[in-house]
This record gives sequence, structure tokens and C-alpha cells, in this order.
Amino acid sequence: MTQLNRRGFLQSSLAAGAFLAGSGSSKLLAANEEINLAVIGLGGRGGAHLQMFRSQEGVNIAGLVDPDIKRQQAYLKKFPKAKAYADLRKMLDDKSIDAVSIATCNHWHCLAAIWAMQAGKDVYVEKPLSHSQWEGRQVVRAARKYNRIVQLGTQQRSSPIQSEIKQFLHQDKTLGEIKYVQVCRYGIRGPIGKRTTPLPIPKDVDYNLWLGPAEEQVLYRDKLHYDWHWDWNTGSGEMGNWGVHVLDDVRNVVFQDQVTLPTRIVAGGGRVAWNDAGNTPNVHFAYFDTGKIPTYIGLSNLAAKPGTKSGLNFRGVTTGYFVQCEGGYYMGRRGGGDAYDAAGKKIRSFSGGSGNLHAQNFIDAIRANDSSLLKSEIKVGHDSTGWCNLANIGFRAGSTFNLDQAREISSDDAIWNSLLSQMTNLFKAHGYSMNDSKIRLSPVLHHNPETEQFTGEHASAANAFLKRKYRKGFEVPSEV
Repeated sequence: MTQLNRRGFLQSSLAAGAFLAGSGSSKLLAANEEINLAVIGLGGRGGAHLQMFRSQEGVNIAGLVDPDIKRQQAYLKKFPKAKAYADLRKMLDDKSIDAVSIATCNHWHCLAAIWAMQAGKDVYVEKPLSHSQWEGRQVVRAARKYNRIVQLGTQQRSSPIQSEIKQFLHQDKTLGEIKYVQVCRYGIRGPIGKRTTPLPIPKDVDYNLWLGPAEEQVLYRDKLHYDWHWDWNTGSGEMGNWGVHVLDDVRNVVFQDQVTLPTRIVAGGGRVAWNDAGNTPNVHFAYFDTGKIPTYIGLSNLAAKPGTKSGLNFRGVTTGYFVQCEGGYYMGRRGGGDAYDAAGKKIRSFSGGSGNLHAQNFIDAIRANDSSLLKSEIKVGHDSTGWCNLANIGFRAGSTFNLDQAREISSDDAIWNSLLSQMTNLFKAHGYSMNDSKIRLSPVLHHNPETEQFTGEHASAANAFLKRKYRKGFEVPSEV
């Protein structure tokens, strides 16, 4: 199968770094027609993508893309019929490739997706969709313009229990009206090191291609790979790493996707205790005003107390979300959840993961040429990622923590005050007071979900983080 036969792909011009895409067609693929897929980024998530797509009937792993030659060689042993590339643009020039799966560093997600769509490919892109909010919107625009099938890798959306939980909370209303939601990602990590001399780039890595859209900066961490998560130049911190999964669950299960983005945000936190080369917060908390149900999030990579192995929790939730209702509460987590009545008695449990269903959902949508079949269609993924981007902006646009400022949202909000108290105690346990220079807090930031711009008194400081500066030759295009 080729893109020429399937959707009328016209032509691509990689020398100029831009692609001309064909229009969509109504052709449906035969159930046994092979789909040639390339995986871009061969780290941990890329390896997982290879496994989940190789298990799909009629999918051929045809391309392996990574600027790290060692990674290419390792996976060529497992997929000897595939072709390896360092530069994804060369792979995109291959008209026999029908779809791509993007598992790169966060800073590459959007440009890789847009280039792929312009080259006539359908796209599965790992979470978070974007490294900054503006570029995520450009991906949505490209998906609409080129009529591509584009799925975000928030795989829990394909778990059958999601619809069961929504039925339980909203249609059956077993627990009554929802009062608030507390989101948690309390998972312990360690420091990433802090070198006194720059990190040598491995000779097998094409660093220009690895950087792509990111600024060229000297690295002082111990490892090039994975720990890019904790550097604003390439990653989105724990908010974009794990927070996007749990916030996407809340948008889906609690809000039923009726709330795209929050209208007011307060966010704070700090990177403390480690003295490493990272600059994203290892403690992060935020309030989201949705106009409907108040939503709070707490993230921490620290132990509750130094020297222990236990992290924080909110009423027993460590990584997941707590939905307080009039007649009880629901505690959700990846692959399951439990409902309790007002007396704390468990009345129902939900269990079931997504497995490879998310990949199957993507492939099924390609065969039907119907993006409405997608569980995490790219606009849905953009909105969920947006909550993380806005929380990160709140932290970055903030200044020294001020309790009076923190309570501008509401001085008598018991849940917000409880979260602030939890964070205060955590910092104190690690030797910090809330007015330490390492602890930051944003003012109340007003946000317009329609324009995706901040408004009001503090808008200019926050809007500065909506779009990044791109390295020459790797710019996310203003006109897709």
C-alpha cells in the first residue's frame, strides 16, 4: 500500500524542509491491507510503541528513526526488515510509509507531527502533545488542513472502564453531584546529577538532530537521554510527564471533555533538596478554575520525610484522582478505581487497562479513514496537554511564595488550604520555609480558553511562555 494509492499524496520537498500534502480521500482500507509504520524516537517509550504496533494485525514496522546510532542498531536486530534513519525527514520522503509513531523528547513532538502530516502520514504522538501551548494548536490546525488521523498517546482513553466510570458518576449519579477533584502524582524520584564540566555528547549521537527545535545549551547533568524531562529546554517536568495522564483522566471522566481549558490558574512549587542540574519543579501544585468543578493538583518527587521511602498521598491517592461527591467519593487510578459511600464503605470497584487497545484504535481509524473513531483525537489531546502547559507557565511566571497571594482564589477554600498546608509541611520536612527563594507562586492568572491567551493584569508575563524560540531550520511553522 502507498500513500499515492490511498489518499492522493502529491509530492514532498525535503530539501526545503517543507512538505506538500495530498487531500484526504474516502477510500477504506481492506482489513488485510498492510500499513507501513515508522517509529520516531527509540528510547523507552519508542520501544513500547514498537511492541504495541508490531502486535497489530496487518502493521509492518518499516522505519526506525533516532539520531542515536546505537539505538538504531539495537532495534534493527529485532526488526531486520525495517530501514533505519537518523534524520526523520529522510524517512518522511519515503512514500511507502503510511503512518508514524512519535516517541521523541517532548520538544520534538509537534514539529515531527506537522512534518509527518505535511508528508501525507497519519500520526500517533506520545504525550504530552506539545512543549508549549501555541505549537500544540498548530498540530491541531495541521490535522484539520491535511485531513490526517492523529492520536495522542494518552492510552488510558482506550480502556473500556472509562465509559463505565462515566456512566456511574454522571448518568447513574450513584454518588450524587461532584463537589471537587483532587489530582495527585506523588512518585519518588532522585536527582539527575550536577557536573562541574559539560556533559560530553556521545559520538554515536547526531546532536544537531537530537536538539532539533531546542536551543543549543551546555548540559551539566549526568545523562543525555531521559533526564531531558527535567530541563525546560527539552522537557515539561513531572506535570507534562505524568500529570498529563491524570489530568486527561479528569477531563474525560469528570468533565466528559466539556471543559477544554481552565479560566483561572494559580500554580507554585520548587526544585528543592537535590541541588542537581534540573530546573523543572520536583514539587508542583496548582488550582484550576473550570467554571464548574474546582480542580486541584499536587505533584511531588520527594519522600514525605528525608530518609524514608514513602511519598505523599491525598486520602490514600498517590497517582490518580479523588472525586468528592455529595454522597461519597471515587478514587481513580490507572487501570481501575474504587467508589465509596459517605460512610467510607466501598460500594464498587472498576478494573481494566488499555493494553494495546489504543494502538488498535489508531490503526482502526486509519483503515476506516475516520478520525471520529479515535479515543484521543488530537484536539482532545491538545486540551488535556494544555492544563499541564498552563500549570507550568504558572510556575515559571511566578515569584516568591506569598500566602496572601495564594489565597486570592478563596480564603476559605478548605481543599486549596489543605493542599497548601501539605506542601508547606513537605518543604519544611526537607528544610525549607515557604518564603525561601526556591519556592515560587504565580499570581491569579486569567485565561481565555477560546483564544488560549492570558488576559488581565499579569497576562504579559504568562503569555511570554505560550510560544518558545525555535532553532533555525527547526521552526514550527506559523502557517501549517
